[in-house]
Amino acid sequence: MSGLLPVTDPVLVDPWVLADWLGVDLDPAERADSTVAPRTGPGFVPATPAPRAGTVKLLDVRWTPLGGGAHEDHLQGHLPGAVYVSLNDQLAGHGEPQDGRHPLPSPEDVSRAVRMWGIDDGDTVVVYDDSAGTSAARAWWLLRHAGIRTAYLLDGALQLWREAGLPLQAGEVIPVHGSARTRWDGMPVLDIDAAAALPEHGLLLDARAPERFRGEQEPLDPQAGHIPGALNAPATSHLGQDGRFLPAEMLAERFAALGAGQDGRTEVGAYCGSGVTAAHVVAALQIAGIRAALFPGSWSAWSHTPGRPVATGD
Repeated sequence: MSGLLPVTDPVLVDPWVLADWLGVDLDPAERADSTVAPRTGPGFVPATPAPRAGTVKLLDVRWTPLGGGAHEDHLQGHLPGAVYVSLNDQLAGHGEPQDGRHPLPSPEDVSRAVRMWGIDDGDTVVVYDDSAGTSAARAWWLLRHAGIRTAYLLDGALQLWREAGLPLQAGEVIPVHGSARTRWDGMPVLDIDAAAALPEHGLLLDARAPERFRGEQEPLDPQAGHIPGALNAPATSHLGQDGRFLPAEMLAERFAALGAGQDGRTEVGAYCGSGVTAAHVVAALQIAGIRAALFPGSWSAWSHTPGRPVATGD
């Protein structure tokens, strides 16, 4: 099998569905009293048929751009059986400044990491973080790019799992090595020249906060501003106050207002600071039924490349 994976594939798994798949023993009265309501519909993987026992693998992708205690937080409490994933070490490569702060890892490195996480062919993989999926989306995107169709984001992330009263496990999980076979063409990708040209005939979305897009602030990269012709679509604008993705129809309306339709006639791409939260926008677009390409180098690559123009303001 080769080529892009279908944009119609589900992106999200509801925490209650995941709890059922994992066989979490929860008192029915406690579940009925929970303030977290289950969600279904477009963008969500159905509860049934459930994956076979032992084939649901969980990855904890907690991360902060400035570093910190993500692994320590994981050890204090994570979803049962979840394996910790280091975004900097396992979901990104290492190159020159013009490659960006988080360039894509090599296909070989991703293949090794997937097996190290204990993933086998046919497994269902659920990724999550503690930031509404904004870092876990990088793992979701890479898994799909590596050909793993049954990879999903936990809707609402760790926060919603906790609010639902679902259990956590402390300590490190060391999985048995898996045997999954991967490839490297499941998701569309933009290089720097394609990203530069896209606004002339399509739509390039910038996932960063508005003040960074406008060039008023730049805490991480050498220049402030955005790629000329890009439009601002902050990743957080696709979330509700509860940290869950907005419904598919609402996302479709928002993207349509920017010029992206479900008919596929407009080519869409996304970037951010370093190619992490842009994957979250790609996920939101897929929930809305819109295929989008990722510019992995993003602003960090653009701003480190001599001669690239910089736009400011709205």
